[in-house]
Amino acid sequence: MAADTTVNKTFAAFYQEFCVQLKININKDVLEILDKTFKSGSVCLSRTFTLDLPGNGGRRAQRLEDEDVLVLSKCLQNDGRVTGLDVSYNNISDGGAKHLADALQLSSSALKFLDLKFNNIQADGAEFLANSLKSNSSLLSLSLSGNRFGDRGGVSMSRMLQVNSTLQMLQLSDCNLADRSVAALGAALNRNTALQALDISRPLLFSRQEEWAVHFSQMLTVNCSLLELHLGRMGLTDSGMETLAEGLTRNRSLRYLDLRCNRVTRDGAHHLAEVLKQSKTLEIIDLSSNRIEDEGAVHLSEAMATHGCSLKELSVCRNCIRTEGLLSLAQAVKHNQSLTHIYVWGNRLDEPVCQVFSELISSGRLLPEHTDVSPYQVDGRLFLAQVFQGLRKQICCIDRDHKRT
Repeated sequence: MAADTTVNKTFAAFYQEFCVQLKININKDVLEILDKTFKSGSVCLSRTFTLDLPGNGGRRAQRLEDEDVLVLSKCLQNDGRVTGLDVSYNNISDGGAKHLADALQLSSSALKFLDLKFNNIQADGAEFLANSLKSNSSLLSLSLSGNRFGDRGGVSMSRMLQVNSTLQMLQLSDCNLADRSVAALGAALNRNTALQALDISRPLLFSRQEEWAVHFSQMLTVNCSLLELHLGRMGLTDSGMETLAEGLTRNRSLRYLDLRCNRVTRDGAHHLAEVLKQSKTLEIIDLSSNRIEDEGAVHLSEAMATHGCSLKELSVCRNCIRTEGLLSLAQAVKHNQSLTHIYVWGNRLDEPVCQVFSELISSGRLLPEHTDVSPYQVDGRLFLAQVFQGLRKQICCIDRDHKRT
């Protein structure tokens, strides 16, 4: 216990010492969290853990600034047990990103998980981090979502992916990526064999030709490591879906495809259905907030009824689907035992639809926690209420031992 107590004091002591040395005011909120995290006897010598300092938890009055990150980066260099750092939703800018990049470049870096989402990192900061990861061999997961570093920062990330052989998860949604960087990221994955999950949702694409879909289709043809791809709010049309489907048909690794909030209609659903008839790996598809309507739902249902279809989870919420399409989806659930999760709220749930989904749930074929609707009766009539459940956020997760205490 005495040894543990000495070590537990060390991190907080280093924090205070570096603050004095660098002439930076001690952040009392940070010090309080450090004291709680490293309280006597709570952390053993060999255990790894994450330092949780998000700015949106309501626990702190003062969000982290660049100077706070400078002190923390110095402390991290003195404690190799810290393998995760969550500093999301703070006021970290390019200067703070530079401090973390310097720490990541050290051969002693132990960080495996770094969450920087929704800070104020611009193109220079993204470039600092990308350059540091060209030589880093420890980091497995990096989240930069919500930092508006634009095309230049995105291109820097694509160049990093061409040489990095360690990073498994990269989140770049809401980063103001544009046509050039999105295409570059797709091209980089032609050679990268480490990355398992990529999120580039909600870029700022100006071209209506959907050239990015060509690059990603070509990438999917040859890439064999990517398990999870998030393409929400890309402006994807039926034409782009047709292009993407060419690569998806040849792909042999992707398990999770996120296409929510695009412009896919019945024709695009038909192209995706043809993929499902041939794919042996796709398990989860998010088509919520598109417009596939009845005909698109029927196409998907027919594909799911095909022998060997590997799909396990499907979301078609808010797709203007009426009775015919929803009944066909219900039939697919009955006949395809591998399909265990389906989400349909936001479509036209008439009484025949309510009846068939009620039967699926009451019979045990569809577990209540595997759908977003729940049956109830009023005056002898059957209705479906919304249950706030949805698809898994991700399937590619860094081992929690690397992240939590």
